[in-house]
Amino acid sequence: MENKDQLFIKMALNAWNSHIKKATAAFDQLDDEGLQKEIAPGRNRVIYVLGHLTAVHDGMLPILGLGNRQYPGLDSIFIREPDNAGTALPPAQSLREQWKSINGTLDKHFAELSPDAWFGPHTLVSKEDFEKEPWRNKLNVLINRTNHLAHHLGQLVLVLK
Repeated sequence: MENKDQLFIKMALNAWNSHIKKATAAFDQLDDEGLQKEIAPGRNRVIYVLGHLTAVHDGMLPILGLGNRQYPGLDSIFIREPDNAGTALPPAQSLREQWKSINGTLDKHFAELSPDAWFGPHTLVSKEDFEKEPWRNKLNVLINRTNHLAHHLGQLVLVLK
């Protein structure tokens, strides 16, 4: 039987993996033209959500102490600026490949993290703050990013109807 820490980590990873699978299926369901659809009139396009999620997930590598970002250039388009139909975006196929690549990289790293590592501090919290607030750990980052992904999955449902 697994201990409670292992069980909790497994539950969090199962939620993450389930959401990744659903988002990937949603993106794969749409052709490149479909990625240009707006979530709602005047709102982000699906391709922007794809790039945004890819950039956010890429940012998890250094936050979790797992290495350097693979696609730091995505931040200027998909994190710092809102969607704008006039902005030149990377090709849809490149974004699709980057989405799958970063999530595959995270999956490999996640499989190697011990429970102690999951409950250890992420790189954005100081040692002093972590001692006062031990919930500011790597597992909490995963849970936060899973919730973020769930939010955008809810938006994608509007397009896939």
